[in-house]
Amino acid sequence: MVASLDPVVREADAFALRMEGDPLLRSTIVAVAVLDRAPDREVLTQRIERATRLAPAFRSVLAEPPLRLGPLRWVPDADFDLDWHLRRMAAPAPHTLDTVIEFARTSGMTAFDPARALWEFTLVEGLTGGRAALVMKVHHALTDGIGGIQLAQQLVDLQREPADLGPMPEAPSTDRPGPARLALDSVGDNVNRTLDLAASRLRRLPGDLAGLARDPIGTLRHGIEFTRSVRRMTEPVTRTLSPVMNERRLAWRYQPFDVPFAEIRAAGRSAGGTVNDAFLAAVAGGLARYHEHHGQPVEHLRVTMPVSLRQADDPAGGNRITLARIVLPVGLADPAERIRAIGRLSQEWRREPAIPYSSVIAGALNLLPRQVTGGMLKHVDFLASDVPGFPDPVYVGGARVLGFYPFGPTIGAGANITLMSYNGTANIGVTTDVAAVQAPERFIDALAEGFEEVLALSGTVAVTVTRPN
Repeated sequence: MVASLDPVVREADAFALRMEGDPLLRSTIVAVAVLDRAPDREVLTQRIERATRLAPAFRSVLAEPPLRLGPLRWVPDADFDLDWHLRRMAAPAPHTLDTVIEFARTSGMTAFDPARALWEFTLVEGLTGGRAALVMKVHHALTDGIGGIQLAQQLVDLQREPADLGPMPEAPSTDRPGPARLALDSVGDNVNRTLDLAASRLRRLPGDLAGLARDPIGTLRHGIEFTRSVRRMTEPVTRTLSPVMNERRLAWRYQPFDVPFAEIRAAGRSAGGTVNDAFLAAVAGGLARYHEHHGQPVEHLRVTMPVSLRQADDPAGGNRITLARIVLPVGLADPAERIRAIGRLSQEWRREPAIPYSSVIAGALNLLPRQVTGGMLKHVDFLASDVPGFPDPVYVGGARVLGFYPFGPTIGAGANITLMSYNGTANIGVTTDVAAVQAPERFIDALAEGFEEVLALSGTVAVTVTRPN
């Protein structure tokens, strides 16, 4: 059975797509899976074919209705060609992981072809030690981190011998609507969504009126708090807090490193926090050190972090996040105190009354000039996110995955630090804007020091950060 695809692009994704009129604001995700050997190409091809049939957005392109009668829509790619999206190449000399990371970097800086589905996978063979790598480039509108892991479950096995997954699902339709049908469908969707919204409000009206009658002051207070929450989510940002990472260029750098996952989880628990709290505290500590190295100490930096809106019945893939901008206390010297402070801030943001209405807010932001919203994004200091991956080893076409490094987009910020857990290790990918971070090795060293300081809270002796090779 083919998974259904809502043809209307979500407002949050439409916001990200429209922002890409400025190349600095592209939302391209790149992930590098390091393999112990080259996978069976036939198995790999069949698995990716299956995954794209189960997630039809990966076989769709974007279309705008005539006269902008409605929002952007997903329409079938009538010329979908899996061989175009799945490529292979021999690793250039010296055949190390660094050469793969460099290829991933240049791929991530290259815009997608809008006439094709917004993803590209490249199998890189011939690495030292017989290894290989799969470089996966995907637009954020197709999936978020959790959705990506859900789709990856269609690609991987829990043992080296590939399992039989049964019959191939039916391929989605390639019937692409013409301009007239696109316009009619858009008008119809607009009418249906308006009616649905009106019906929803009418269903809630009796309860709202009863609540107002029972507790007018409380109802008024709730309305005021909701308004304040919307303002907090949309408040203009007119300056970067970092005095060092404030320049931007159309060039990025990718750098990976590894952290023991059990220890970072234990460090978070030791301070009464979560893995995400410990992760953010480690990044905050590293950024504080980087600024001190430049003789520009800072107490606070602004981070954009994702808040998942994914529900249990949401289909695999898809982008189900909203972004929260938080001013983090990076200047707290005690790592345990830093974890607790960040934990409190994170919980406050997750309880924001306006979070469930993120799509509506994104729709309103879509009405503003791109220069206004784009300027706000460029004043964010950094992005950070952690994605729960596979807890045990997995295999791709008979090849064992040794590591999985995610490189998120900067979307106008100075850096993006993303953690993905895999088989007991936190694989961390760091994307930096080369103008914002002009001392990249010192930046990574500072981040490593921040992580080692937090990891020391786990009680494990001599825990260190390592670089993959």
